[in-house]
Amino acid sequence: MLNAADIMTKKIITVTPETTVTELAQLLAAYNIGGTPVVDESGSLLGVVTENDLIDQKKKVHIPTIINILDSVIYLEKPGTMDKEMKKIAGSTVGDIYSGEPVTVTEEALLDEIATIMSEKNVHTLPVMRDNQLVGVIGKQDIIRTLIS
Repeated sequence: MLNAADIMTKKIITVTPETTVTELAQLLAAYNIGGTPVVDESGSLLGVVTENDLIDQKKKVHIPTIINILDSVIYLEKPGTMDKEMKKIAGSTVGDIYSGEPVTVTEEALLDEIATIMSEKNVHTLPVMRDNQLVGVIGKQDIIRTLIS
C-alpha cells in the first residue's frame, strides 16, 4: 500500500506569519493549492493556513448566544470564540489567521490512515514530517491524483 512518502508533494511552498493575506491569496491561486504550511525563520513548522482561513475573513460576525436569568448572563458558547473570529476577520497577515498546532503525519503513514485523518479531522493540508523537519505536504489534490493513477 502507498504511504505518505509516495504521494506527498516534495516541493513545499511555505509562508511565514509575516506574509500578508494578499500575498497568501496570490500564492494559493498561482500554485492552485488549498493551503500551505506556516514556518518560522528557521523553517520550523508553526501551523497551516488554508483557503478556508481566507474565506473566514469575509464571513459575517456571529454574535454569541446568551441567556439572561435573574440578572446573570450565561454564554451558550465558548467565551473566546467571538474574539478569535474578530481577530481572524480583521487579520492582515498569516500570523493573524493561521491554525496553530497542525495535524501532521510521518513519511510512513499509509494512504488509508492519511485519508482517515483528513476526513475525520477535516484537514485538507497535511504536513509530512521526518525528525521534526518538514519534508513534504499532502493536499486533497495529492489524494485525488493517487486515486486516478
